[in-house]
Amino acid sequence: MPEVKGEYPGKPNKPLSDAELKAIATAKYESKVDDAPQSEAEVEAFDFPTEIVELPSRGMLYPADSPLSKGTIEMKYMTAKEEDILSNQSFIKNGVVLDKLFKALIVSKCDYNEMLLCDKNAVMIAARILGYGKDYDATFTSPTTGELITHTIDLTQIGEKEIDWSIHEKGKNEFPFELPNSKRNVTLRIMTQSVQRSYDKEIKGLEKLKKSAPSSTLLKYVITSLDGDTDNAKIRKFVDNQLLAVDARAIRKYLTSITPEIDMDIEVPDGDTGDTFRSSFAIGLDFFWPDAKI
Repeated sequence: MPEVKGEYPGKPNKPLSDAELKAIATAKYESKVDDAPQSEAEVEAFDFPTEIVELPSRGMLYPADSPLSKGTIEMKYMTAKEEDILSNQSFIKNGVVLDKLFKALIVSKCDYNEMLLCDKNAVMIAARILGYGKDYDATFTSPTTGELITHTIDLTQIGEKEIDWSIHEKGKNEFPFELPNSKRNVTLRIMTQSVQRSYDKEIKGLEKLKKSAPSSTLLKYVITSLDGDTDNAKIRKFVDNQLLAVDARAIRKYLTSITPEIDMDIEVPDGDTGDTFRSSFAIGLDFFWPDAKI
């Protein structure tokens, strides 16, 4: 799982109860409250309890001058102020509630838009643990009976997918790749928050036009050059008209092998059958607030 340094017990070899987690948070908070600020200026400078979260990317893909290149990020414990963000109907309606929450929790000075999605997910999981405890009740559909099953996930046991780190060059988010069939050379990148936002915007635009987004749309955002040419219009035209299916599959497989990710796949007990099935859970608004009205 996304490890948190210091006395926070988010490590598989030392699971603690929700009560113990709460005790740690309370002790940290009370140690600060003893010296709580009185004036408005002091309030601005007042420090809330924080933790250091280790990023799944290890900071490998960020430029050397980025604070994220250290491979860690400092975040604060959730307070009532952050909980208000989760219930803000305007944020919910515009689909920005989790972005707003993320920015409110981060203490480190960093560019949110350049963050890799895996690192954002790691912070979100850590925030959920620090704010509400390590146990998360998720709902799954039984593949045998079709019934809904509620399963409690211990978030401190969530791990990371194994990837090939040998081809990662410190400070670079670019990966040369030769297409196996056409022998064309492309440069690929791993999705950041800003790239994901652009991709999501295109998908929503297609949905408004009652058009389904082809699976190849994503490739237009991860390919940054074609035979050394970075012209985006040419890359999009190539994907639409010339990219062979076998080459597209090779790109997806390669990206999967090099992209740091939180492993959201878990074993779920299949009701009273005695069997289990593998499924995954998503980080949405109900991850923090199950009763939220969306």
